[in-house]
Amino acid sequence: MRALRLVRGPLLLGGLVVAVVASVLLGAGIGAVDIPARQVIAVIAGKLGLDLGITVSPENEAILWAIRLPRVALGLLVGAGLAVAGATLQGIFRNPLADPGLIGVSSGASLGAVGAIVLGLSGLGAATLPVAAFAGALVATFAVYALARFEGRTEVVTLLLTGLAVNAIAGAGIGYLVFQATDSEIRDAVFWTLGSLGGATWTVVLSAAPFVLLGVFLMPAFARELNLLILGEREAAHLGVATERLRVVLIALVALTTGAAVAVAGTIGFIGLIVPHLVRLAAGPDNRIVLPASALAGAALLVFADLLARTAAAPAELPIGVITSLIGGPFFLWLLHRTRRAHGGWG
Repeated sequence: MRALRLVRGPLLLGGLVVAVVASVLLGAGIGAVDIPARQVIAVIAGKLGLDLGITVSPENEAILWAIRLPRVALGLLVGAGLAVAGATLQGIFRNPLADPGLIGVSSGASLGAVGAIVLGLSGLGAATLPVAAFAGALVATFAVYALARFEGRTEVVTLLLTGLAVNAIAGAGIGYLVFQATDSEIRDAVFWTLGSLGGATWTVVLSAAPFVLLGVFLMPAFARELNLLILGEREAAHLGVATERLRVVLIALVALTTGAAVAVAGTIGFIGLIVPHLVRLAAGPDNRIVLPASALAGAALLVFADLLARTAAAPAELPIGVITSLIGGPFFLWLLHRTRRAHGGWG
């Protein structure tokens, strides 16, 4: 069985790399004007200084470079960040239901971003919204973590109820800010609550990339410690894991990554819940595989979801949060039922 998992892990990672490449080609190529995959490759290669000898019309190159490729790049960033954040939270809490949206991280980030919009904060330039969203995500995450712990454990029901309360408080704060906002600020605020990649530009991508990539690359570095934490806090401590310091560092990284993702794409639910479970079903519970595989799978899934959001009701565009919620809601109900049966009920 162990040998099988050693083989499945690399195969899964290789397959997900192919899925990411396919998502880029399809996401950039399909739209009101369909562009062949070879032209998408030619434009990307051309920007990297490589001439493939493929003719691309100026119109198609402009569509790809100015509109579609920034959107695809933002989808890759946000999807990877949310999926890794979800997988990390599930490891921290040793809880299969942990997710940036369910436990209030995304709503805290949204409150910070909407607050920055309505209050007219711009002191940090392009980094203002990511920093404000990070602050809101950090406060919400630590509040949930502190309130959900009981006698050294984080219970499933307590976690969900605490997340529900934090979501409600953040929602009330967002509602009050929207009530005080001008018409243009209301339109911007609605963007955060529905989730969309429609505002993607290379400037937006570059403003979010440092924050998201920091989390995406650093969280997998703690995979071994998360594996030991599965054994229990006392056992992990005996094996040399500083459990509280580990939690503080990882919670800060989750808040940073989620805050930056929400700041540029709004609230996109269930990516952090669905993707890690699909990866575990395919490759087992080893976080050394789960975390990087979640990043790849989340990136591909969000780009495909955005493609569906753009084309399902064309020429109108559905909010991407609607697509992920339609997929994630039934999955969450199944997971909740499965987890309850595994625990023998929570009564």
